Amino acid sequence: EDVVNGEARSLLRFKPAVAPITLGIMPLMKNNADHLAKAKGLARKCRQKGYNVFYDESGSIGRRYRRMDEIGTPFCCCIDFQTLEDDTVTIRWRDDPLRENERMKIDEIVGFLDIQCAHDA
Repeated sequence: EDVVNGEARSLLRFKPAVAPITLGIMPLMKNNADHLAKAKGLARKCRQKGYNVFYDESGSIGRRYRRMDEIGTPFCCCIDFQTLEDDTVTIRWRDDPLRENERMKIDEIVGFLDIQCAHDA
């Protein structure tokens, strides 16, 4: 367990190279067809490169992050309204939840995972 902003959270801390799921992919709005298409496209691209990813559109974004923390997923990305404008996603690091979320181009996600998994191998 960990405490963030006064709230306890359960989590596993797998290194990215050995985590059962490397990336959680979450569209911000499950009723927005454009968000869903971008998220499913990213999931497909990551799986084709050999990464285990988990696509999740159920519940609030905070609850989805918590579910990923509980199973040890080191990174999550959120497809939001800005994604539709500039093709970037928000990246959340499990081990540093107070870190300011960074934005990354969708086309850079696989390379980011390659670096993170090689770094911690």
